[in-house]
Amino acid sequence: MPAMDHALTPDELEIWASVASLLERLPAALDAQLQRDSGLTHFEQGILQALDLAPERTLRLSVIAAYASCTLSRLSRAITRLETRGWVRREIDPDDGRFTLGILTPAGHDQVAASTPGHQALVRELVFDTLTAAQARQLGVISRRIATSVGPGEPWSPPRP
Repeated sequence: MPAMDHALTPDELEIWASVASLLERLPAALDAQLQRDSGLTHFEQGILQALDLAPERTLRLSVIAAYASCTLSRLSRAITRLETRGWVRREIDPDDGRFTLGILTPAGHDQVAASTPGHQALVRELVFDTLTAAQARQLGVISRRIATSVGPGEPWSPPRP
């Protein structure tokens, strides 16, 4: 019988149950709101948002995949859906032809502008309105630390104004 030296303590199990519940419930709530109001998944909204905040609204697809911790295959399928709607286009990177760029179109920017307020209102309601300012800062630090330990690479951060 294997040793149980890695078993969670009762306190750790209680904390993990809370984290696991959050990991299941929050994405479902975000997806439901975005699907209802904008016809997007949270993953697709994240792609559009990352492109909208990037210089020249352009990023290498490999960079987006790293930010999202997803495979290039999953990202490519999402980009195809966004391309079909006229919100994103792909181009070969002129600086290095081994890479493909994702470029947000003007219609994609308009979609981000239309979908972001409702999305951010739900994030505020579900996350920030339930926490004190200090708890929200702690959540950011804790989440970044865990995301970094899961890896690879640094988690995405929006550019600061």
